[in-house]
Amino acid sequence: MSDKSYKDDRQPAGGDGYEADDYYDYKANAPISKRRDHKTGCLGGMMYFVFIVSVSVILACLGWMAASDVLALNKEPVTVDVTLPEEIFTGRQVEMKDEDGNVTGTKTVNVANIGKVASILKDAGIIEYKSLFVLYSGVSDADEKIDPGTYTLSTEYDYRAIVKKMQFGSDSQVRTMVTFPEGFTMKQIFERLEENKICKVEDLMNCAATVEFSYKFLEDIPLGDAARLEGFLFPDTYEFYQGMTPEAAIGTFLQIFHYKLTAEMWELAGAKGLSMRDVVNIASMIEKEAANDEERPVIAGIIYNRLNANMMLGIDATILYILPEHKEQLTSEDFAIDSPYNTRKYPGLPPTPIASPGIASIMAALKPAATNYYYYALDAAAGTHRFFTNKGEFDAFTATQSY
Repeated sequence: MSDKSYKDDRQPAGGDGYEADDYYDYKANAPISKRRDHKTGCLGGMMYFVFIVSVSVILACLGWMAASDVLALNKEPVTVDVTLPEEIFTGRQVEMKDEDGNVTGTKTVNVANIGKVASILKDAGIIEYKSLFVLYSGVSDADEKIDPGTYTLSTEYDYRAIVKKMQFGSDSQVRTMVTFPEGFTMKQIFERLEENKICKVEDLMNCAATVEFSYKFLEDIPLGDAARLEGFLFPDTYEFYQGMTPEAAIGTFLQIFHYKLTAEMWELAGAKGLSMRDVVNIASMIEKEAANDEERPVIAGIIYNRLNANMMLGIDATILYILPEHKEQLTSEDFAIDSPYNTRKYPGLPPTPIASPGIASIMAALKPAATNYYYYALDAAAGTHRFFTNKGEFDAFTATQSY
């Protein structure tokens, strides 16, 4: 048996060198381990409270920042022009519904790439948070409401107003006044539209070839060639929206042309057995050839006289129409070009009008002067034309001119 033994840890080991009193003295002086539950609970609660407050403050700040952007609160006023290009829009089939919510059919609408719209707005300084705008747009179907174009936007617009402002015809859409002189070709008109950031030439050409416009003067003219609209883009001064669709831009010209045609014009065309396209075709040559209004009916009469006599029209403006660049003087090589637009080689009217005529030329085509003239030539010194009944007189005069 060991020298030191204990019967029980809680009782004195009598007879082993410890007295009872010594045991109780030991217990009295032994270190006591105090409970820390109360102290730890207070500290943990305080830390949790601080955490909750901090998170709440952060969320409140983020919420306020988000709300400020969505609702345009406390923003420094800034106004900028923002362009939404056609490239960020795609066609989508959507359902058409009546007043009762019944589906009546489908239609194709332009749908915006909202991610790219948000980036454009962010880069322009109109919004602060792209993801927030994307989220809002998803809830409000903004992708179907926004249209391509250039818009004047402000940081004072909230998200709802921004979406509303970026729609065709809104008061924020940038407008541009553009003038198109009489005698402009369709290509020249489309190039001027692109120069003024209205539409791209390529898009306009594609639209002219493929989109059907419901006007009487276009009846029986097949799709497939952009030149089918040559001559019908009425020359005038127009107000366009920057970035508008090619359909809307071309439709603007055609609508004005439609309004310019009177009942008398249709009756005169019918009396001559001509389609309105034939009238415009003749008018376009008059427009390119006449030096003044007085000459228009006379040149119109010469064109009819030659057509009735089965003569070549011999109008150099039709050759100039097919050249890649305008020339002041045509060469023998130009006169030899094998094209139905070469009225020195092919009889009758050219395949299409060669320019957009004004009303004076259209009326001259409908009311030509009755003369015996078959020839005309420019008097370079006078800047006007001389008219002749026979080729001999014509040749004798042209021999005196530098051309």
